[in-house]
Amino acid sequence: MNKKILSLLAGLLVAPVSAAAFEVIQGEILPGWVLPDGNRVAAIRLTLEPGWKTYWRAPGDLGIPPDFNWTKSENLADVAIEWPAPTVFREKNLTTIGYKNQVILPLRIDVVEKDVPVTVAASVSLGVCSDICVPASLDLNAVIDTDTTRPDPEIAAALAQRPYSAQEAQVDKATCNLGLKDGSFELVAAITLPDTGGQEFVVIEPGQSDLWVSETDTSRDGGVLRARADIAHVKDETVALDRSQIRITVLGSNQAVDIRGCTSD
Repeated sequence: MNKKILSLLAGLLVAPVSAAAFEVIQGEILPGWVLPDGNRVAAIRLTLEPGWKTYWRAPGDLGIPPDFNWTKSENLADVAIEWPAPTVFREKNLTTIGYKNQVILPLRIDVVEKDVPVTVAASVSLGVCSDICVPASLDLNAVIDTDTTRPDPEIAAALAQRPYSAQEAQVDKATCNLGLKDGSFELVAAITLPDTGGQEFVVIEPGQSDLWVSETDTSRDGGVLRARADIAHVKDETVALDRSQIRITVLGSNQAVDIRGCTSD
């Protein structure tokens, strides 16, 4: 980690401090509805005090990624978070990605027994930031025994805020290539898609826990959006790229796009 990043971290992070002491973030579980197959849609609502923000699943180089632990839940086989499109916060020498004010995170819940209530117990660890950044922890619990099949308008609205799929956004092609530059590995992505508006920002998630990818340098040339990032193995081993696991998110002022997988040239 270079000196610039260390300096920024020293100025931003204050630990160990609990965000609960500041009461800057609150959470609750929204019960949602039952799907035709017996599984559930629910949500976590996070509400922040004015001036505070929290982070998306890929928060940027200096953000704090959220972590969710569901192990104390009952009748819950699996849960997937449907992330609404986040905001890119551009500040001096710092870019982070997340949400401010309030965010509803829809949950798609697979149950073990279809006609039995679901106990959702979520231990959430996340970061919240204003002039300083502090770690926060929330323990959220709810028994979901609703038999309603009518979608909750707030959750439905959050689902509608998800990024478009590659097909919906008319992505023609997405390539990812690995190369060497100045002795370090770099990942270069090229995405053929219509302009998403404003100062576009590309996030590349490698989909492999042993790989780290930096913030991207993003540029557009007509119908092609290009993003370059440094990539490294967390244990300084050889980088082996599985293109099928790469997830590319394009964040524009008009829309966001979620691209799963890429090809070589």
